Amino acid sequence: MAREINTVGVVGLGTMGAGIVEVFARNGIDVLAVEISDAALERGRAVLVGSTDRAVAKGKLAPADRDALLGRVSFEVGLAALRDVDLVVEAVPERLDLKQRLFAELDRVCKPSAILATNTSSLSVTDISVATQRPDQVIGIHFFNPAPVMKLVEVVRTVVTAPEVVAGVEALCGRLGKVDVTINDRAGFIANALLFGYLNQAVTMYEARYASREDIDAAMKLGCGLPMGPLALLDLIGLDTAYEVLDTMYRRGGRDRRHAPAPLIKQMVTAGLLGRKSGRGFYTYAKPGSPALVPDEHTPNATVPAAADGARGIAKVGVVGSGTMATGIIEVFAKAGYEVVSVTRDAEKPEHVREAVKGSLDKAVVRGELTEAERDATLDRVNWSATLEHLADVDLVVEAVAEELSVKQDLFATLDEICKPGVLLATTTSSLPVIKCAMATQRPADVVGLHFFNPAPAMPLVEVVHTIRTSPEALATARAVVAALGRTGVVCADRAGFVVNALLFPYLNDAVRMLEASYSTVDDIDHAMKLGCGYPMGPFELLDAVGLDVALASQRELYREVREPGLAPAPLLEHLVTAGYLGREAGRGFRDHTAR
Repeated sequence: MAREINTVGVVGLGTMGAGIVEVFARNGIDVLAVEISDAALERGRAVLVGSTDRAVAKGKLAPADRDALLGRVSFEVGLAALRDVDLVVEAVPERLDLKQRLFAELDRVCKPSAILATNTSSLSVTDISVATQRPDQVIGIHFFNPAPVMKLVEVVRTVVTAPEVVAGVEALCGRLGKVDVTINDRAGFIANALLFGYLNQAVTMYEARYASREDIDAAMKLGCGLPMGPLALLDLIGLDTAYEVLDTMYRRGGRDRRHAPAPLIKQMVTAGLLGRKSGRGFYTYAKPGSPALVPDEHTPNATVPAAADGARGIAKVGVVGSGTMATGIIEVFAKAGYEVVSVTRDAEKPEHVREAVKGSLDKAVVRGELTEAERDATLDRVNWSATLEHLADVDLVVEAVAEELSVKQDLFATLDEICKPGVLLATTTSSLPVIKCAMATQRPADVVGLHFFNPAPAMPLVEVVHTIRTSPEALATARAVVAALGRTGVVCADRAGFVVNALLFPYLNDAVRMLEASYSTVDDIDHAMKLGCGYPMGPFELLDAVGLDVALASQRELYREVREPGLAPAPLLEHLVTAGYLGREAGRGFRDHTAR
């Protein structure tokens, strides 16, 4: 039988604690808000009042409801005030010794039937519970920040947490309008275990000067639809908090090097660069606590046009390929006003490609995005061919053929013979080494990667990839072309996965490992990342959409390059691909799509 919970105490009234108080009070539950001093109590009261006043100003809360909400909250100094509550939720700093001392005192003060809950995001709930004489009544209730907005709550049970305690907390989450996922006690739970490995890897990428902070963040926002880039998110979380979470996960989670805090994080914490709360982290803010960015010494100079870097003029573009990516790229260039030569390798394919492009443009007309005249003008800019020799006078060639190195190398060797000097040769590969395509030619200085994302007409991101042989002029030309297309170009060096896939696929692989370990379910892991982190899709939804074979191939490339054990493809992923369970298009992946 579920434990009945009618009165709640919250200890610690920082941003998270005050948010948890608001969640309870919004939903008709009387709350006792407790701090260690009068000054801390008043700061917490101000946070709560400020949050509810902002909700009223935005029209999300009526003034009368705000007043009723605040009327349900009592503020007290000292733990003794919690003697009669049914549930206590602690939201004090993320230090095990502090939480253990607090729980020992709560155990002494609270009535015998009271449930003691920790909001820890990474510490062991079991380690906290043993500081009490009632470990069976200790549980984790991990809210996400900002608590009044985020729908997810991770309910964390230990091996001794009583079933009625778990049931009572689950029922409470329902009363709060939250979606709960119930999991066992392990480092990082679901969301942080998947999130912080990704964030740590982004710091490592930035630390190695592989790409700028702006490009890393733009890549993940525009390429994956994430609400924030990883470095901006770390600034929001706090670098000190991130370090503690990663260090805890590393020590408790099998010492996976992907969770070993990047040295730069520790250096920034030591220097007091903690993110928004200190006014400076990876970015610089108007003042401590402000979300407003201000320029600093690392901010790109937006007033310098790309053409000033020596970019070559591009008027005529060749696109080689007949698949979805090729047709999308043709459409993108033609809509931007470029003359395009579309080349397929088979004589019957040009008409097929033309119909695919026309079909996409027709849909844009129906949606009101193009007029019929603009559609016709776009099609008139394209010449359809099955002969590579027709690329002899173009200024740029973009290949979008099969993702096989030998196929691409053969094509680049042929283009080297056909194309005039000074032509920019670009590959759209998402995982293969650009340098290997470049070295199939006698002009490696003119070869770059232009990684468009699918569907190319809709996705605003292009990864501009330079090799160690790419000339500054070729890179400048590629950047100028991407800007002329109205796309955001992120510049990176030639390494497996570039920016997006190098950060995305290890996160997806970690999710598969979590499922493989029977820690949680497909649905709960997807819920955790969508509701707890604001991701547009859960990892298994995304894997089924991308294709498990594509994910496996990308993960293998990442592993081959660095031989990091944590990047080895999850055996479950390999087994599903071997079984032909490739995702949505195959009808079966992590979910069965045949009945949908």
